[in-house]
Amino acid sequence: MNALDKVPPEFLHALGTLRKAQCRGELHLAEIPAPARLAPFAVALGAEVLAPGPGTATPLHGPAAMALAAASGTADDDETELATGRFILLHDPEGSAVWDGEFRIVTYIRAQLEPEMGNDEMLGTVAWTWLVEALENHKAPYRAAGGTATRVLSESFGTLAERPGSIDIELRASWTPATSDVTAHLEAWSDMVCTFAGLPPLPEGVTPLPHRRRN
Repeated sequence: MNALDKVPPEFLHALGTLRKAQCRGELHLAEIPAPARLAPFAVALGAEVLAPGPGTATPLHGPAAMALAAASGTADDDETELATGRFILLHDPEGSAVWDGEFRIVTYIRAQLEPEMGNDEMLGTVAWTWLVEALENHKAPYRAAGGTATRVLSESFGTLAERPGSIDIELRASWTPATSDVTAHLEAWSDMVCTFAGLPPLPEGVTPLPHRRRN
C-alpha cells in the first residue's frame, strides 16, 4: 500500500479540481507546507502579486498605482511585492460541526495601503465585501463563512524616523465549500488577492480601495 492509498478519494478529487483553476497571470502561486494540526488532510498554497512594469497601459489603483509611480524613470529592475496570501484546503473525512462539512477553506491576504487610510472605518467592510462578491462572481457555492479584517499601522522612530509610515490591510477568512470541487473557490481567491494589490479588472459592483497618494 502506497501513501496515496491512505488519502480519501474526496480529498484526491478536491486536489484535482485545484489544479484546474485558471488563476490570474499576475498571481504567483506555489505549494507551501500545510498546517499539520488543523485537519487530517490539508494542502496549502502561497501567493504573491508583483508590481507590473512601468510600460503597462492598464489603469491601476491602490498599491499597484504607487509602485508603478515609484518605478517610473528608474533603471531598478527589482520587483515590488504588492500583496501576499495563503490558501489552505482542509479535509476531515469524519466531518466537523464547526465547519458544517468535511472541507474547509482558510485564507489570508495582506497588502499595503496609505497611512492615512488607517482611520477609514469602511476599510474592513470593503475587504469583506470583496470576499463575498468574488465567491458570488465565480459561482462558488459556500456556507458558514467568517473572517476578520485588520489594519496594521507601522511607524518608525529613532534612527529609522525618516522611514515613512505605512498601513497594511489583512483579511483572514474561512468558509465551507458546498462540494469537493473547489476550482471556483481558488479562482475567486486569486481575484481577491489581485484586487487587494490594486490590479483590475474589478468585478461589477465591487468597490475599490482609495488610490494611494503619489509623491
